[in-house]
Amino acid sequence: MTTGLTKHDRRMYALMNRREARPLYATVARRRAVVCAHIALTAVGVSGWIVLVFAGRVWPVFVVFGVLLPWCVATGVINGATRGLLELRGRALDERQLRERDRVLARAHRMTTLLLLAAAVGIGFLGWLGDVRMEALVTPVLVGVLVPHWLMPLWVAGLTVQNEPDDE
Repeated sequence: MTTGLTKHDRRMYALMNRREARPLYATVARRRAVVCAHIALTAVGVSGWIVLVFAGRVWPVFVVFGVLLPWCVATGVINGATRGLLELRGRALDERQLRERDRVLARAHRMTTLLLLAAAVGIGFLGWLGDVRMEALVTPVLVGVLVPHWLMPLWVAGLTVQNEPDDE
């Protein structure tokens, strides 16, 4: 950690490096399970929000609020596993962490590019073959792709973080 950190930087560094939740992400299998749970909770929450906003139903609000707390816990576990790799400012990270963050962001960018391509092809295919108005699909699909674009770096970091050495 470099010098010249602000009070906020020191507080965030301390928060991201707390070890109380370590048993939840101590092994690769546990980290994968947390990331998969986070992806599932995200999919359920975003789907509920899309139905709430675009289909005019009221019941999805309970789905969204029901997954919010577990989603926040899973986010915290992933951030703890990565020691805040994506949440800390660059000045709070060492050279190795900065290289790791760049690698994670590049991989997430490539994955998101493929997701955007699949969404564009899917919308075009449905508009071409189906009896569906493309205008009705564009906004929900864009929302559905925006969220993975935002969270993909977190998921990639959670899946690629290395095991910590034993305390011995």
